Parts: sequence; C-alpha cells; structure tokens
Amino acid sequence: MELLLASKSPRRRQLIGSLGWPVRFVDIDCDESRCDKCPSELRAERISLLKAQAFDASTLRADEVLVTADTVVALGDRVLGKPCNDAEAAEMLRSLSNECHRVYTGVTLVWQGGQKSFTATTRVYFRALSDDEIHYYIKNYQPFDKAGAYGVQEWIGMVGISRIEGCYYNVMGLPLARLYKELTCIMPLLAL
Repeated sequence: MELLLASKSPRRRQLIGSLGWPVRFVDIDCDESRCDKCPSELRAERISLLKAQAFDASTLRADEVLVTADTVVALGDRVLGKPCNDAEAAEMLRSLSNECHRVYTGVTLVWQGGQKSFTATTRVYFRALSDDEIHYYIKNYQPFDKAGAYGVQEWIGMVGISRIEGCYYNVMGLPLARLYKELTCIMPLLAL
C-alpha cells in the first residue's frame, strides 16, 4: 500500500511517514471558507472531505490510498485559526491560558471503490500562562502556521499544557493510532 498525503503541513508529513508505509505528497487546493459556518466539531471533517473531492480519485492506483486532513482548535464555540501577527497570536494564547479547549482533526481516506471519513477529538488543558511566557514563545517560535497559535511539541506545549485527554498526535495534526487502525482495515479492500 502507498499513501498519498494531500497536505502542506510539515508536521503531518513527518507524522505520516512514521507509520511505515511509502508516502507521496500531493497538492490540493480547495475553498475551505465554504465550511466557515459549520459547527467546530464538524468543520475539520468537512474540510477534509472538500480536500478529497478536489482530488481526481480516478487517478488512484489499486494500491494507493489518498489521505486528506484538517485540524480545528476550538475554545467553546470559537474556532481559533492560524494567527496573522504577533498581537493575534498573543490574544489566542491568552484566551487558551488556564482553559480547556478541544482539538478536532478530520481525516478522509479515499481508495479505488471506497471512501471513509472520521474525526478525532482531544481535550487540551493549559495552565495559566504569563504575558512573559506568551511573548517569549511568539518571539522564539513560529506560531503563525499553527491553528490556535501553538505547537504542542514546542516550548509552550512543554511548559504550558497541564493535561491532555485523547491523542497527543491529534493535537499535532494527525491522529496516528486511529489512522493506522483505519488503514489496516482498508488494506484487505485494496486490489493488491
């Protein structure tokens, strides 16, 4: 089996490569704004479906599986996207400080003759963050390509997250255990 990952995220590319199957990366462009009004718990999966629909599935070989994904960080009903600047990143991190938020990653798998989508949810608890810690993180790391303005694997995650309920890798952008399970269920369906 060969995986085709439709993602520009360096974290997703690294994570999927660790599963042990050959991986190729493909570019897909789609209008994610079509899902702006979706409830936060449904948005990531719907965007992953849009990405999958933007790919010409008729070009998949019998041994290939397309993987599309999207991650949403939600604090209550508010979706925290990727910050545009330092001020927006600081505001997001202040809002996450001393709070629990949810990270949803929607994944769609497409193969010849089939498709499956799912959403993984992880609860992330931050301790109270000081303004000095927030500014240090923004100055020394790159929060601008991350939903919610933070990377769980980076300094702010190491010192600020007090508890995680669910998949750690989901917070990085790909729920590996669930993805592995779904892919092993698909393998017998492929015409290898």
